[in-house]
Amino acid sequence: MDRDSGGTRPIHIAGATLRENNHVCAFFHGREEEYRVLLPFIREGFERGEKAYHIVDPSLRADHVRRLEAAGIDVTGAQQAGQFELKNWEDAYLLGGYFDQDRMLALIEQVLEGGKQAFPLTRLVAHMEWALEDRPGVDKLLEYETRLNFVLPRYKDPVT
Repeated sequence: MDRDSGGTRPIHIAGATLRENNHVCAFFHGREEEYRVLLPFIREGFERGEKAYHIVDPSLRADHVRRLEAAGIDVTGAQQAGQFELKNWEDAYLLGGYFDQDRMLALIEQVLEGGKQAFPLTRLVAHMEWALEDRPGVDKLLEYETRLNFVLPRYKDPVT
């Protein structure tokens, strides 16, 4: 692992280098395209010894792990070392069965602050297809994203 204690190395995603704004929202035409774009970004973070925190559709969790492992990431080892946390939507966005933007903003800050203890950066990858469903609180998503854009500049961590 190549640790960068200052978190100052360039962060790459989709052939671009992130600058000051590390919040990326992306839409994909399918899972193959999604992983073609995200896996190099994810792998880069693991190779640098950064923390990874992923929030996924529970029905696609096993596929997510399989794709990470196929990319050469030791998922089990990273989880045991505390470098990787994998959460389902219900563990984050939909805790209690509904979306609460205040709770989610607090979780994001907790994750990013907590990662600082042992890792140079945290790369947070959140799959948000749940927002396309009729879920309680989904009507507050736009407000949440706006508020998130005021929180994230306080951190160097990339959030996708």
